[in-house]
Amino acid sequence: MKLERKGEWCELVVPSRWQGKAVQDVFREEFQLSKKLIHEFRMEKRVQVNGEVANWTKPLQKEDSLYIQLFVEEEYGVEPEYGELEVLFEDDHVLIVYKQAGMDTHPNEDGQGGTLANLVAGYYVSNGIQTKVRHIHRLDKDTTGAVIFAKHAMAGVIMDRLLAERHIRRHYAAVVHGLVKKKKDTIHASIGRDRHHATRRRVSPNGQEAITYYEVLQTFPKEGTTLVSLQLQTGRTHQIRVHMSYLGHPLLGDTLYGGKTTVLKRQALHAYKVLMKHPMTNERIIAYAPFPEDLAAYSQYIGELNKG
Repeated sequence: MKLERKGEWCELVVPSRWQGKAVQDVFREEFQLSKKLIHEFRMEKRVQVNGEVANWTKPLQKEDSLYIQLFVEEEYGVEPEYGELEVLFEDDHVLIVYKQAGMDTHPNEDGQGGTLANLVAGYYVSNGIQTKVRHIHRLDKDTTGAVIFAKHAMAGVIMDRLLAERHIRRHYAAVVHGLVKKKKDTIHASIGRDRHHATRRRVSPNGQEAITYYEVLQTFPKEGTTLVSLQLQTGRTHQIRVHMSYLGHPLLGDTLYGGKTTVLKRQALHAYKVLMKHPMTNERIIAYAPFPEDLAAYSQYIGELNKG
């Protein structure tokens, strides 16, 4: 699909497959937007066809210019802070950045600073972008790697849906205690809160469905550890940490779930790759997050996986 930013507006050239569809059908069926956002676009006259306010029921023709006012000024929602931010992918609609260890993805209480969201807001200010900071998913405070942000409301709604429908694939690398015997497996075990601990989660038949895929990449008999690659089918809090501990192989450094800190002072977990469809064009996006210094020695075993 051809699209181009023009000030506050995004111009989409209507493809042949939209021929005869009304504007309302495009938003409902093609983009699957929420009723709330469609209503907002309509009431605020933020959609035009060929330079005129859109007739929402009139059929579109191939090569029509559909304009959507996407890039409106918004409050950031968090206090901008300035610091080093590594951008892994960016265009007018999507931002994927690297999160360091020891940093929350977003504030968990009013006035909290020092989060990745604060840095993203600072990055926006520095680059003349005034939009709400919208994270699509989170990483635990001590987990490193790629985090996705939407740069406007429409991209946010679409990527929230893609995540819920499991069309955003997140790949992780973890170093766990013990030698994992089964080379590949699916962990299907519901996760709920641990009533004996405020922040801990546990496998519970009454919890939320949780599915994790793992593959052994390398075992280290001398150290008594295993490097595994994991994918999340669901996105529960602490999911990988809970599931690997449940198997009897807690992550190195993860004291909350039985890991030891003899080598690492944090859980050995890194989100090294994100694969997704672009929310506006459906083009494939692959973003790679470099391994942090404390896990750099393991990056050599990921090379083959990064080809697909």
